Amino acid sequence: MADIIELQATDLAAMLCSRVCHDLINPIGAIGNGLEVLADPNQGEMAEGARDLIASAAKQSRAKLEFARLAYGASSTAGTDIDTRECERVARILFEIEKADLEWNVPLILLPKHKAKLFMNMLLIAAMSVPRGGLVTASISGEAGSEKFEFSSKSDPEKRQKTLVPSGAAGLLSGMPEEGAVDARGIQPFYTGLLARMTAMELAIGIEDGKFFFTANPKVAEESAVEVSA
Repeated sequence: MADIIELQATDLAAMLCSRVCHDLINPIGAIGNGLEVLADPNQGEMAEGARDLIASAAKQSRAKLEFARLAYGASSTAGTDIDTRECERVARILFEIEKADLEWNVPLILLPKHKAKLFMNMLLIAAMSVPRGGLVTASISGEAGSEKFEFSSKSDPEKRQKTLVPSGAAGLLSGMPEEGAVDARGIQPFYTGLLARMTAMELAIGIEDGKFFFTANPKVAEESAVEVSA
């Protein structure tokens, strides 16, 4: 069996930064293009379209930055816990630019930061399972310290698009990618798996009856054998 890949902190940081840059380069570029049109007096007839482009790109940029701040970064939240209301706020902003709809079945609780990051990264992977639209359901159940994360999704039947497991996700989540290495393109699911290992959560991902599922359950500690003297 292949060993789990261990990344240096500098490599992990560099790849996550590359991922954020990749997510932002297109909307930021679109804002620049729109501003160029507005600054050109010879393109007055395109001004309205340019303003719409700028507004849309700014919305996308904000959503991606809000997500990255919470899911990848240290976040400005004080203390070591994150309120699930903040997770919901960021999730709803993200799904304003996603093609899928979001059903949020999450109680108002405090999650340790790494668990909150795990939950948000799992949400992004769940959104990738319905790239042309559908419904993503996010749920948390269980007692504090033993929370269970559950995601499911189903594609919009009108789109005639199969619900899928994002390419290479299973291997990256396990820390053993099929290619034998991880790069900036696969760092997000790899990071999700790393967070799961850090928080002692066991991940399961797949398709069942045409429906995508993605869960994280607390690992059960093995009970130590106790010798009883006669």
